[in-house]
Amino acid sequence: MIGHSLTLNLGSTLKHQTLTVEAAIIAGWTGRDPATVEKHIRELKTLGVRAPTSTPIFYRVAASRLTTATVIEASGTESGGEVEFVLLRQGGRLWVGVGSDHTDRKVEVYNVTVSKQMCEKPIAPQFWNYDEVADHWDELLLRSFVCEDGERMLYQEGSVAGMLHPEALISRYTGGGDLNESTLMFCGTLPVSGRVRPTAGFAFEMEDPVLGYKVTHEYRVVTLPVLE
Repeated sequence: MIGHSLTLNLGSTLKHQTLTVEAAIIAGWTGRDPATVEKHIRELKTLGVRAPTSTPIFYRVAASRLTTATVIEASGTESGGEVEFVLLRQGGRLWVGVGSDHTDRKVEVYNVTVSKQMCEKPIAPQFWNYDEVADHWDELLLRSFVCEDGERMLYQEGSVAGMLHPEALISRYTGGGDLNESTLMFCGTLPVSGRVRPTAGFAFEMEDPVLGYKVTHEYRVVTLPVLE
């Protein structure tokens, strides 16, 4: 298990800590609106990805795949990011952050679980106390940007209200209980502008317009050769 240097935002206090995450989960197809879920399924179908057997669906990945690095390595040029809010159970509290479910799109065509495991999962190093934002949860915003032809372009934008509420999602995963201590969950993504595509440079952010908070992070992908 790898320790991550994270900043826990307690409102007026920032607590810097090295934390170890023991379990990582990727929740997929978590939209509240069935039409939005179907749209995302269609987006991935254009890439040849089969529809899930149930929604939402929960994939386990190695916790060692989590990273706060600004550079990751991936085999080939077919991987790409997507912004998601993430939940972390730590110290008996629930924390909320933002990350990118970077996924190998080529591998995703034949096995989604394997594609999730193929790539590192970047997360921003700052987390907010969930209790502080819970009463205005649906006001939180997610955005992502891609770098294409030297230009930064908006890739995703929308409210977290598009996804299942954190407490509902956790309940679906656990059968009614809390997340286990030191567990992190990616909680679903937004439709993209244009088409789902590989991304060599990716930036993402989460904004709380009520409290004036914003967390941003970005990374680039170093391509490793694929030998036939």
